[in-house]
Amino acid sequence: MFDHAYGSYMKYAYPADELMPLSCRGRVRGLEPNRGDIDDSLGKFSLTLIDTLDTLVVLNKLDEFEDAVRRTLRDVRLDNDVVVSVFETNIRVLGGLLGAHTMADMLRQRGERMQWYRDELLHMAKELGNRLLPAFNTTSGLPYPRVNLRYGVLNPMSRTGTESDTCTACAGTMILEFAALSRLSGEAVFEENARKALDVLWEKRQRGSDLVGTVINIHNGDWVRRDSGVGAGIDSYYEYLMKAYVLLGDNVYLERFNTHYRAIMKYISQPPLLLNVHMHNPTVSVRSWMDSLLAFFPGLQVLRGDLKPAIETHEMLYQVTKQHKFLPEAFTTEFRVHWGQHPLRPEFAESTYYLYKATGDPYYLRVGQSIVEKLNAHARVPCGFAAVQDVRTGAHEDRMDSFFLAEMFKYLYLLFSEKNQLHFDIDDYIFTTEAHLLPVSLSTSQPPCRGNNTEDLFTYSCPSTQTLFPNNPSFAKTIRDSYKYLTGVGRAFHEVHKGVYRVKLVAEVTQTTEEEEVEPLLVQLISPPFLGRTVLTAGPAKFGMDLTKQEHGVIWLFNGGFVATSPYTACGPIENAEELSGHIALALRGDCMFAAKAHRLQEAGAIGVIFIDHREGSNSAETPLFQMVGDGGSTADITIPLVFLFSQEGALLTSALEDHSNVDVLMLPKERRLEGELEDGEARGPTLQFVLEKGEVVLEEEEYKQQGDSCLTPGDDHMPCFYRQTAASHVDVPERALLHALDWTDSKGDLSSVTVNPIDSLTTPFKI
Repeated sequence: MFDHAYGSYMKYAYPADELMPLSCRGRVRGLEPNRGDIDDSLGKFSLTLIDTLDTLVVLNKLDEFEDAVRRTLRDVRLDNDVVVSVFETNIRVLGGLLGAHTMADMLRQRGERMQWYRDELLHMAKELGNRLLPAFNTTSGLPYPRVNLRYGVLNPMSRTGTESDTCTACAGTMILEFAALSRLSGEAVFEENARKALDVLWEKRQRGSDLVGTVINIHNGDWVRRDSGVGAGIDSYYEYLMKAYVLLGDNVYLERFNTHYRAIMKYISQPPLLLNVHMHNPTVSVRSWMDSLLAFFPGLQVLRGDLKPAIETHEMLYQVTKQHKFLPEAFTTEFRVHWGQHPLRPEFAESTYYLYKATGDPYYLRVGQSIVEKLNAHARVPCGFAAVQDVRTGAHEDRMDSFFLAEMFKYLYLLFSEKNQLHFDIDDYIFTTEAHLLPVSLSTSQPPCRGNNTEDLFTYSCPSTQTLFPNNPSFAKTIRDSYKYLTGVGRAFHEVHKGVYRVKLVAEVTQTTEEEEVEPLLVQLISPPFLGRTVLTAGPAKFGMDLTKQEHGVIWLFNGGFVATSPYTACGPIENAEELSGHIALALRGDCMFAAKAHRLQEAGAIGVIFIDHREGSNSAETPLFQMVGDGGSTADITIPLVFLFSQEGALLTSALEDHSNVDVLMLPKERRLEGELEDGEARGPTLQFVLEKGEVVLEEEEYKQQGDSCLTPGDDHMPCFYRQTAASHVDVPERALLHALDWTDSKGDLSSVTVNPIDSLTTPFKI
């Protein structure tokens, strides 16, 4: 996959900044239609090549690496008259040059390769650092968001310098690259400027909540956008505080990170969600969607040693990818698409890598496998890999960002590799936010600043996978299982209670505790030829008729009474309501909440619903059972019985309905299963009680058992099997639809003497 992507860039695009994989040519700024801020990453400096350099070493492509370094030194120029993003140029180009220098220096010191190398990449990095420094020429110390590589910021020729705002991540994601450049070059100015920007952000935090906003004024330090989260606009600010401590050994960075982290876990983290709140009033959520950049956060939590919420959020993200193939650029708290783009972002793969290394759980290898398969199936094109324009349609965009090569393949390769397969010890390096490798030995290159060590020693220790996260995959599984079936059908709702604003995740599954286990239901086929031998495990609902609390816990569904809803998901107006009325509805899971489906189907006249899982191949043997819950609104008006079948069990039921015209189905709790094979014409089991929705009529089994009248077939002199005429009311009573569809009005007589004889499996007469 990497060879296809990198080879396509080198063949069709180099020395352009990026490959256009649909057009099979390079993207050169100024020659293609302007894409706004996205193009600020392009600086006519062969961006993709530089961003990919250290990936070549990770993938053991040392010949290609040496060739690429020679090309970089020969072809790349940094004095271009072009306005670029300070943030993107720092993490992609400066970080790329430093990571490549680190790899080249490592290979040279081993005496095997790169003996000709004389720190040329470090000299280029220093040149670029000097070209970025003018951005820091502000009264606050926060950098301008853009700089002209040739003319700086305030030069009349620079075409920039009028900006007043920058994002928190833009100002706070400089310290790793700038400090590494200072410590490798011996010039402190870079680290000093990056540290000053971090100091400003720290001072400007909201003191009550310890949160920061998303956009800040670079001149006076006032917050322009006060929403606070861990996604776009802030993400790598938190990441760099943590990693600056690891790389530089400065306790101040860790103390700041820990302060912010406590605030994040108090206000933003609502497992498995990560919400955006108002920094000055953090109990108020400011939007109902999340962006895909927050997918890095579980990986950062692993670095900190906080594994449980990392597993929870990652599992939620995985469920979103299973529903939409990729993480949409933004998705709602109901896990629906908000913005449909997917520019091949690597953050989810990054967190998957960290979680596998921390837990040793092969589950995360399967997650990685799904990423690989989806990229090949839905993003691979003849000239590389193309971004997805909309995950709902699968349409492509003529775009392959450099981070796809810098990060995605690096994390996936490391996920599937053993340490002894790598050309170096990965533990000697830390990843920048662009996955460039910087040596942790830089922490000893100069004494760290003294901080106030107010916390215990453990706080300053990197988590040990051997002691904190033993190779016990079941640990992660027990956390994960509560969140495995959120797919696309959760809803956040807001509840104001005593002045405290709370956001709850309402999903299709209850997060059951050890004390609250899901009580399985059964769907048992008892008419010939099944005779009770076919028993399907079913999931219950927390709304509708509670089958476990009926006096005898049994509901009978009659032959000829199953109707597939149209649309099958029941997520829109029911098109076949007339056909559904008085029948059992079969509906597909997905697209909307179970409760919304149940409301529609009950209003359409359905007397019960069997939901079938939309994920092909799911089954009760391999998938933990769950309980369907509400959508945050009232479900008290839902009174019909509801059960859920996984895909394989649902296929057995629908196959039986297709093959046999008369199928009797019993729904009951597992412990009340009818045991033994039923003889044709015989029913064994507990007393049956049937509750009618209309008129609250109750039909009870007589205390005796006897053979009922045989049912006549159409064409005989009497009523056929499905109906019996009653003399008292002159009403045709459909026997098999009787129990739930009964809505008789009697203006000519009473029904007290009517006896109805059921047929087939149950032969005991009932009296009204």
